Amino acid sequence: MTVTEVLMIPALWLSSNALTLLAAIAVLVAGWYVARAASRAIRQFLPLAYGVDKNFAPLLSQAARYGILIFALVTALNLLGVASNSILTVLGAAGLAVALALQNTLANIAAGIMLIWLRPIAIGEFIQGDGVAGVVVEIGLFGTRLRSSSGLYIFTPNQKLWASAITNHSRDPQRRIDVNVSIPDTIDIAKTRKILLRIAGEDRRVLSDPAPNVHVDSFSGAAVNMQLRAWVATPDYLPTLYALTEQAKIALNRELFGSKEDKSGITVIPDPANPSPETQAGT
Repeated sequence: MTVTEVLMIPALWLSSNALTLLAAIAVLVAGWYVARAASRAIRQFLPLAYGVDKNFAPLLSQAARYGILIFALVTALNLLGVASNSILTVLGAAGLAVALALQNTLANIAAGIMLIWLRPIAIGEFIQGDGVAGVVVEIGLFGTRLRSSSGLYIFTPNQKLWASAITNHSRDPQRRIDVNVSIPDTIDIAKTRKILLRIAGEDRRVLSDPAPNVHVDSFSGAAVNMQLRAWVATPDYLPTLYALTEQAKIALNRELFGSKEDKSGITVIPDPANPSPETQAGT
């Protein structure tokens, strides 16, 4: 067989199957655009449906996109004369090989489903987990997207987030504010407690039930460490924390009469055991 005859084989096949090939290409192109349109429609309109959890939208949109693309590919191969049984056999063998090679990827898919099913996190909530912290933007098929309080993009695989301890700062409707106050031991503790309780009571965001309280936390040398505890609605946590911390320092310096050394020894700081006060998107 000459080179010319060899080159004529694909040319003859193309000439006799031109319409079929064009139809297969059209199916692939149509599948690509339909997959994109379906993915966008699910992401945009599913959260608007009554009773549907908005956290499902990103995962379902991605699943629909890949499903339509696979269907278009199988249909195009059928048009080209590849038997369905053969396609299914190849896909089965390829799926097994891919499953073995991409175990972590499949684990991410399973973890993403569990995150949405059990709902330890939700879109718009501020969380900590797997060493990262931020507002949940999307729970996808393979990973979860977060936005940090400083506006940074964070992507963490679903499996790592699922396998770690998750702290959700936005889930419960109320949160407790802890403000630590350190005063010299020459200052009247009762008067300090009265000032701090008055400050908390004057802020309308502070809840009356549970009521604010002030207690002596510890002693350190010549200093007395006290703590103000007050409960607020979760969205009010961060602004109230800043306001109470500032007002406590101003009031204590103004109202606790003593030497300059006494006043300079008054320090007011948020509780270091609660280092991540962000609770809502945009903070």
